[in-house]
Amino acid sequence: MISSINKNDVKQITAIVVDDDIDTLDVFCEYLELSQFRIVGKAYNGEKVAELYSKFKPDVVFLDVMMDNYDGIYALEQIRKVNPGAIVIMVTADLRKDTNEKLGRLQASAVIYKPFDINSVVDLVKNLVSSQKNNETDLKHPELLVQPTESTFSVHQEMCMVKK
Repeated sequence: MISSINKNDVKQITAIVVDDDIDTLDVFCEYLELSQFRIVGKAYNGEKVAELYSKFKPDVVFLDVMMDNYDGIYALEQIRKVNPGAIVIMVTADLRKDTNEKLGRLQASAVIYKPFDINSVVDLVKNLVSSQKNNETDLKHPELLVQPTESTFSVHQEMCMVKK
């Protein structure tokens, strides 16, 4: 028997996206929505992210690392207080060793380096969410990295450029 899958029957991955660059935030959210994610919250700094997380309980949070005032490190610390097992993916162009060490200590689920390929990000998230649901992953030691890619489209490259 062949049956069709109703789009409403498939659970979308829910996400909160945080970035201080409004254009980057909007374009990234559009890419995620095109990949069947449901964006349940957006923020422009890390100040209220734990509050958003508690309210919406998303499957994943994307945090820009470098933001003025309340950065992604601060937001990650706050989310870990609410839910130590939350899937939190850090998005950055910062390749400094001390930043990577902080993200490791705070148990970032993964680190995505700009520029990146959106398909790799989607695959990463699906694997993390699936693994978490199956209790197969230990998020205490993030080893999942999406490396910068040379093959990105021009709009995607603009989205991933750091505008500081």
